[in-house]
Amino acid sequence: MADKYPDVSAQNIDIDQLSVMTIRTLAIDAIQKANSGHPGMPLGAAPMAHTLWTKHLKFDSSASDWPNRDRFILSAGHGSMLLYALLHLAGYGLDIEELKNFRQWDSRTPGHPEYGKTPGVETTTGPLGAGFACGVGMAIAETFLAATFNRPNYSLIDHFTFGIVGDGDLMEGISYEAASLAGHLGLGKLIYLYDDNHISIDGNTSLAFTEDVSARFSACNWQVITVPDGNDTAAIDAAIAAAKADTTRPSLIKVSTIIGYGSPHKAGSADSHGAPLGADEVKLTKEALGWPSDLFFAVPERVYAHYKAIASTGAASHHKWTKMRDEYSQKYPELAKQWEAAISGQLPTDWSEALPTFTSDEKIATRVASGKVLAALAPVLPNLLGGSADLSSSNNTYLKEFSAYQSHNRTGRNIHMGVREHAMGAVLNGLALHGGIIPYGGTFFVFADYMRPSIRLAALMNLPVVYVFTHDSIGLGEDGPTHQPTEQLSSLRAMSNLAVIRPSDANETVIAWRYALEHKDGPTALILSRQNLPVFDRDKEEGNQEKLGAAEGLLRGGYVLYDTCEKSSSTLEPRKNTSDLTTSTLPQVILIATGSEVEVAMQAAKILQADDVSVRVVAMPCWELFSAQEDSYKESVLPSQVKARVAVEAGSSFGWERFIGNCGRFVGVDSFGASAPASVLYDKFGVTAKNVAEQAKNLL
Repeated sequence: MADKYPDVSAQNIDIDQLSVMTIRTLAIDAIQKANSGHPGMPLGAAPMAHTLWTKHLKFDSSASDWPNRDRFILSAGHGSMLLYALLHLAGYGLDIEELKNFRQWDSRTPGHPEYGKTPGVETTTGPLGAGFACGVGMAIAETFLAATFNRPNYSLIDHFTFGIVGDGDLMEGISYEAASLAGHLGLGKLIYLYDDNHISIDGNTSLAFTEDVSARFSACNWQVITVPDGNDTAAIDAAIAAAKADTTRPSLIKVSTIIGYGSPHKAGSADSHGAPLGADEVKLTKEALGWPSDLFFAVPERVYAHYKAIASTGAASHHKWTKMRDEYSQKYPELAKQWEAAISGQLPTDWSEALPTFTSDEKIATRVASGKVLAALAPVLPNLLGGSADLSSSNNTYLKEFSAYQSHNRTGRNIHMGVREHAMGAVLNGLALHGGIIPYGGTFFVFADYMRPSIRLAALMNLPVVYVFTHDSIGLGEDGPTHQPTEQLSSLRAMSNLAVIRPSDANETVIAWRYALEHKDGPTALILSRQNLPVFDRDKEEGNQEKLGAAEGLLRGGYVLYDTCEKSSSTLEPRKNTSDLTTSTLPQVILIATGSEVEVAMQAAKILQADDVSVRVVAMPCWELFSAQEDSYKESVLPSQVKARVAVEAGSSFGWERFIGNCGRFVGVDSFGASAPASVLYDKFGVTAKNVAEQAKNLL
């Protein structure tokens, strides 16, 4: 419990004014104690935040995962103490000691809000604009689930998505991408309050940001409402009510505020943005606000009582909703089962039976195989929802048996994201965070760079988002180096908690999708070919071999696909003892490959075998999964005694030393590619079976 407000005159102060004062002083106290943080935004935006939370936001702090709660996003995440103060007052279990531990090791009050670390935080924010775009995904999810599951008198989903955004959010290009999409889709339950304080780190926003924001958002089909005084809580209340009344357009409420409000020497200036006010200035600010300067982390009992009453109203709404949901379950039992499965993230028990299998009598691009997987799964996964950045026909991400999601069709399963990769990444995050949706999105692999910040946030938040990245190498051919990803594989592999999977054929692609949908603790990037690839006949004996390694080996990241030294090379289980690897069973050389280059490695193996060189081909579709395996399994696939190793991948060599060691060779593309037919490019860059075989012989 915080210190109590001692002045009995507080009983005569309006509760809204007293609450705003409390939020402001909690924020500056925590920032000053941490000697780090951003006091300006909480001081200026406290009135709008308090008004939203106490008069409009529907929440139950005792059940922060209630599906029908309103979502609140602090997109201007640097103002995190504003959110933490609200969560403390609203009863989310964030006690005063956590506020005092702001920005410290292992606290629940990190420098920027982090999803999963702090109860009540709906999304990780800090990279400006990301929260803005993420909210668009949440709003899409709300409309889709409402149209899918709601029935007359039974609204399982009926909520708003609110946020506070700043000048920096609106300067970032992602916010324009997202605003354009949200306006086109008519997301009427998306409402953002714009903290219009005209200050950025470098000074007044007039240095670089002089556009007519209202005109921009009006042009994007947003309702724009202006509140001239950021301290006028009645006007803010009315503006939010007006925004909620317009159900056909998202709303931007432009609230004129003063950054660092109350600070005698720093209000209205960049000096209050990103550094503590200082002990003396904190004292003067409290005095200017009418707050005792000798009190720290103080909360009046009246404020606690006020927020407790607000929270109890939300709890009552939740209880009423629960009763309605139980009645719904009785009246619509099949729909209720689908709802529970979707909102809990469970897959149907027999979902994987819908997965296709491919035969070796055809060549098929892995992007095409992925499209066939999506087509097969869509009917059995009714909450599978996604789209492409205007490349659905190339990415094979369009669910042809289903319609497009639009303002007039909220049950559509295909979202036309437009040429907006970065916004698409954040929208997918919002879909995942909302709950009830299995989100996926596609684009050319080279354009993953445009959406990398959103991918990183998905990985940081452990979100089960699936990325469909096609045209994965120089194999796309004539479009040239602007469209040929060479360093992107290495770049994404460097990211923590992202599974980067580059399947070698159609059946590995099926298993890759299986992994992506079953994996709930992080995103998955599927890296898929434009060009046709053979489907390996894994049931056919190869030379002295029983079978090629099974495609399920992908689930362990890397596996033995072919080996001239062993009768059976398809084992998925690690050897019980590495001493089983005798010299007679070890190959002379190991070829390691991913994606389309596995075919190259197999051809090279045949060349080596014809020259009496024993060889093993290891398919390595996912570094992350392989690295997570037990040491005995990794040793069974890549025995340390075999130093002669050649890796082949039509991309950068960066990072491959972990598998080939100091003695190995790499065959790939350490440049930006070139414009020519794919077959010519592979030959010119030396990504050929002949060159791989020669490199192996040179090692021997």
